Formats: sequence, C-alpha cells, structure tokens
Amino acid sequence: MNRDEIMKILPHRDDMLLLDEVELADGVAKGLYHVKGDEFFLRGHFPGNPIVPGVIQCEILAQSACVLIADRCDENSLAVYAGLEKVRFRSSVLPGDDFRTEVTLTKARHPFYFLEGKGYVGDRLAISASFSIAITQKPEK
Repeated sequence: MNRDEIMKILPHRDDMLLLDEVELADGVAKGLYHVKGDEFFLRGHFPGNPIVPGVIQCEILAQSACVLIADRCDENSLAVYAGLEKVRFRSSVLPGDDFRTEVTLTKARHPFYFLEGKGYVGDRLAISASFSIAITQKPEK
C-alpha cells in the first residue's frame, strides 16, 4: 500500500507519518521509509553527521505494527505503544537510506498485542526489538 492508503489506517500526519509503503504478506508487515535528509529529527541529531535517532526507528516499527493489526481497530480506536523490550541498535540509519521494517505478531490478548520487529538498510540489520501495542479508545475532544 502507498502513503495515501496508509493514511486511511494511521492517524499520523505531516512529519510524523514515517512510512512510505507497507506490504502485508503471510502475517508480516513489511514497511519502507525513504530517509530524505531534511527531516526535523535530523536537524540536531547530529549537525554535520545526521543519524536517524533510535526512537524514530522504534516509531517506524510501531507504525508498521499498527498497519499489521489495523483489522482489530475501529474508527474510535487508537493504537499506542504499551512497552519496548530487548531493543538493540546494530548500525546507523543515515540520510539517503531506505529503511525497511519487518514486523510480526507473536501474541494477542486484546487490547494488548505483542510483536517482534526488525529494521534493515539493505541487508544490514539496524534495529531489533520486542514491543507491545495497546488498543485504546480515542480521547474525547
């Protein structure tokens, strides 16, 4: 699915929509984000040596996960991080890189969903993590 289709699932917009494409196949969400180099999170991390922050890599994994479990949500639901475990950063993600994610669901006990995710640049593993997502009700405005 492309960015417009992703926007029908995820509430993220503007600078915080961090998926350009997602493919769902055999219980795996395979996401893609093209690191352009002008993103807000690169301006100060680090001047002259921009590196995608680990927290942003975690967010891209979470957005991929939310596409994977979207069928468990309705228009009043909001999927949010519930926990991060065993996060390991293996190599840097830099401007110009295509950051690919692979996320699988390992356990579900509604409203909690437990997942494993990996992020790659080419064949190089950049991040691996176990994490959980909780499906909550959208806050009233």
